[in-house]
Amino acid sequence: MFSQQGADALYVHIPFCPHKCFYCDFNSYVVESEDPVWKYVYALEREMALTVAQHPPAEIRTIFIGGGTPTSLSPAQMEVVFEALHRHVPNRSAQLEMTMEANPGTLDRAKLQAMRAGGVNRISLGAQTFDERLLKEIGRIHSADDVTHSIEIARQEGFENLSIDLMFGLPGQTLAMVREAVERVLAFDLPHISLYGLKIEENTVFHSLYMRNQLVLPDEDTEVEMYRLIIEAMKQRGYEQYEVSNFAKPGFASRHNMAYWQNHAYYGVGAGAHGYMNGWRHVNVKGVQAYIDACAHGLPRLETNEVERKEAEEDFMMVGLRLLAGIRAQDYLAQFGEHWTASFQTIFDELCEKRLLERTASGYRLTDSGLFVGNEVFGRFVGAISDL
Repeated sequence: MFSQQGADALYVHIPFCPHKCFYCDFNSYVVESEDPVWKYVYALEREMALTVAQHPPAEIRTIFIGGGTPTSLSPAQMEVVFEALHRHVPNRSAQLEMTMEANPGTLDRAKLQAMRAGGVNRISLGAQTFDERLLKEIGRIHSADDVTHSIEIARQEGFENLSIDLMFGLPGQTLAMVREAVERVLAFDLPHISLYGLKIEENTVFHSLYMRNQLVLPDEDTEVEMYRLIIEAMKQRGYEQYEVSNFAKPGFASRHNMAYWQNHAYYGVGAGAHGYMNGWRHVNVKGVQAYIDACAHGLPRLETNEVERKEAEEDFMMVGLRLLAGIRAQDYLAQFGEHWTASFQTIFDELCEKRLLERTASGYRLTDSGLFVGNEVFGRFVGAISDL
């Protein structure tokens, strides 16, 4: 077995969206009535109560409310969620980071005030692009002006810790369009920026179009140049790239996501949510009504699996190397009680020889070249340990 500290991070999933984006394969649903939403938030409260009864939390350091579109909830529905969190997760760090995802097309002052009253102190805005044509083509419901307005009113309501998501590699997107989007984002002077390359996932509108050769995407070389452009622009403006897709000003890295990348335990509640506690992973049932029904009879688990040591060790490598600081031998030792195995050392040597990894004083990290082929590097650790 291996050592895993108690969970100090909590993820809450809100699966509702006003519209399903064409690239999205997240567990989200468009609803036309408030009835299932109300039933869902009360079911969510029941799962929280059962979860913390089974696994009493240590001090909670981060809470992340994601989706879906959490800001598709009404202020009253948000209050139910926040009250449940306060009731069932009272042991919170004085420096708690509580993030809520927001779609600029669904954010207003009443919701911001409910969020602030509920303890939210960090907002993650899904902008994706500032090109009006692209916004329509990827299925977003907001406009570029909505992003500006959302940032303005969020600041007026007292939110300072704001993050924004952008995407590159979108259909018909050019380097010039990416440059313009980055310049628009930098003008906001936000503390945190996430930038993601488009991935074509199954069960999405884009996947159907792609399979019919009806989706024109930038070629691989252009995508690399887009990524390079973004990195250089961020560095010039004083942002640290602390993870493959994330940039922050000093002190504003996402502490919740750091828990994932450092392979820590975390609670996961809500339809389709994943959790990782005491060496076990679980996945909840996905459908809204199925989740509501399951919560009426107990924990809404779809699957629960013990994580073998082999899998945990490989996960440590794959997620830890996403961080530009890399992995540390002392962290591995703390989790697994020994230095990394000969199987891993062989891979480290191979990737260092290819100049995709480099040694640090305490472990290994991606090189500048490795950063652009991260998936190749991470993939080398899948199945790395044949026998423990």
